[in-house]
Amino acid sequence: MIRTNFFQETPVHKVTQQLGCFSVVEYMRDASVSPSSAETAYFAAEMGVRKRQVAASLNNSSVVIQVGAMQWFAGNIEAKTDIKGAGDLMKKMFSSKVTGETAVKPKYTGTGLLVLEPTYKFILLEDLDQWNNNLVIEDGLFLACTDSVDMSVVARQNVSSAMLGGEGLFNTCLRGQGIAVLESPVPREELIAIDLENDTVKIDGSYAIAWSAGLQFTVERTTKTLVGSAASGEGLVNVYRGTGRILMAPVG
Repeated sequence: MIRTNFFQETPVHKVTQQLGCFSVVEYMRDASVSPSSAETAYFAAEMGVRKRQVAASLNNSSVVIQVGAMQWFAGNIEAKTDIKGAGDLMKKMFSSKVTGETAVKPKYTGTGLLVLEPTYKFILLEDLDQWNNNLVIEDGLFLACTDSVDMSVVARQNVSSAMLGGEGLFNTCLRGQGIAVLESPVPREELIAIDLENDTVKIDGSYAIAWSAGLQFTVERTTKTLVGSAASGEGLVNVYRGTGRILMAPVG
């Protein structure tokens, strides 16, 4: 049996999110500071610049996490790799080359508590059922997921999207039923959620951090002619068409 005060609310930290087996503990203020850095730490916390830790409560279950993200775990938990064979290793190595993600991610299986390293980024807990079980994410956002989620690579639908859109030719796609944990550059309160139903969204820049895999992504001119696009000062925009959802950050 494990007993810990990790989830106990104190003047310093509290649980701010919970979904599935994942919980997020946020440090409302940093008490471990020196007198010379206390003022900076105080105003940083007031602006939401705080440490956050993700914990996974396992009950004869498994989660996959980003390499190097584990801080500690307790209970009957065993660490393995998420490699299912030689073919799976080759596929993951290819995925690593084209998306920038690590090829092999550790999987923790058993019963107990797994706690990840603190981060100053903002944590998003996403239920893939809310994404029609297909979520495409920008590079560097993945932190963890339940073992029921399959990670794969999706390619852009045309070369111009990769060359002109500033998004890269490949992205990581999370498929299946389960929970994904993402590290966002901005808090959820600032994210703009756009739901499309057979419609179109055009974004001037790489502000979309996650979107439904069913959306068609292209890069197009803002006007019908190249001269008109140049005259408007906008040039090219990222275009998402179809039915699905987009999460967009207000700043790049």
